[in-house]
Amino acid sequence: MRKNLLSLAALCVSVFIIGTAEYLIAGMLPQVAGDLRVSEATAGQAVTAYALGVVIGGPLVAMITSRVPRKGLAMVLVLLFAVGSALCAFAGSYEMLLVGRVVSSLSHAAFLAVAVVVATTLVPAGKVGTAIAAVASGFTVATLLGVPLGAILGQAAGWRAPFLALTVLALLANVLLAAVLPRLDAPTTDLRDELYVVTRRPVLLSIATAAVAFAGVTVVFTYIAPLLTRIAHFSAATVSGLLLAYGAGSLIGNVAAGRLTDRSVGATVRGVLGCLTGVLLMIPFAVVWQPSAVLAVLLLGLLGTAIIAPLQAMILHHAGNAPTFAVAVNVGAINLGAAAGSAGGGLILAAGAVRWSGLVGAALSLTGLALTYLILPRGSRRPESAQPQPSAATT
Repeated sequence: MRKNLLSLAALCVSVFIIGTAEYLIAGMLPQVAGDLRVSEATAGQAVTAYALGVVIGGPLVAMITSRVPRKGLAMVLVLLFAVGSALCAFAGSYEMLLVGRVVSSLSHAAFLAVAVVVATTLVPAGKVGTAIAAVASGFTVATLLGVPLGAILGQAAGWRAPFLALTVLALLANVLLAAVLPRLDAPTTDLRDELYVVTRRPVLLSIATAAVAFAGVTVVFTYIAPLLTRIAHFSAATVSGLLLAYGAGSLIGNVAAGRLTDRSVGATVRGVLGCLTGVLLMIPFAVVWQPSAVLAVLLLGLLGTAIIAPLQAMILHHAGNAPTFAVAVNVGAINLGAAAGSAGGGLILAAGAVRWSGLVGAALSLTGLALTYLILPRGSRRPESAQPQPSAATT
């Protein structure tokens, strides 16, 4: 049991390191642009390149490596991330920076998929949700601490320093994985099994639910700073504190949702989406009074990432013995939804309607809630366990 806990910790630490890279560069665009002699808008495309790598490249990597033993694959993916980070750290041109970002991104969705699948093998059947939440908390902590600390390091030592630090940390994480991660047999499923799983209606609907739910959160969260300064009239320093509280709430909400998922996947996913819809609907009216604005931010933090564990558990339940590609596609869908939400929020901001972004978010979250009733209809007696079921492609 102790070694299993160490293995979960190693997976979480690795996810934290990889997760920090995604938005790290966003806080250092002026330095990157000046050093590589491009505009800030052009430098910002390094974020887009990473996102595309996650959405497109991650599932492809997971598909190609479907028969590779999980421990070896986890280590290779972390090493791939280290190579990409090193390319970023020593990039002599903007083009090389983009190459480094894409190389790093290829490990993102694939590693999280492997980490989720491996984590569920390390815990008893009734703790699958908790294991998923433990792995996912690595990304939450990356947003809460990794990205801000990386930006501070970049301001103090130059934008290349955080990428060099990530390279070193990834190599150390690889050593840790080698030491504590148990050897697991290579999956017996083939590429046909992995592809078949993603065509199953419940899996497709779960992936769609994840995409629209995260779009609903990010349409508000991406531009929450102007919402809080322009409408609630908070100072910039206060907004920074509220964002820190948001991140802490996300961590708590993710862990709590994991434990609730162990009790009931369906009830948890619907409960989270129902509450999220209510909070998003409340935001346009809450932000006109500072105390209620604070409460709305805290509640949004608690619910914003709480959807991850139950949705991943739902996918595992329906994916049978070939879950890795499906989980990787779900990670890509989450990123795609987040990008769409950010773009939508930008349009709302440009239209001068940032106060009402919560209504758009609520509509998206409500759509996700409706989709869950197609995955698991009300009154269904289907088992609530997240343990993988036999795949029809292998029977």
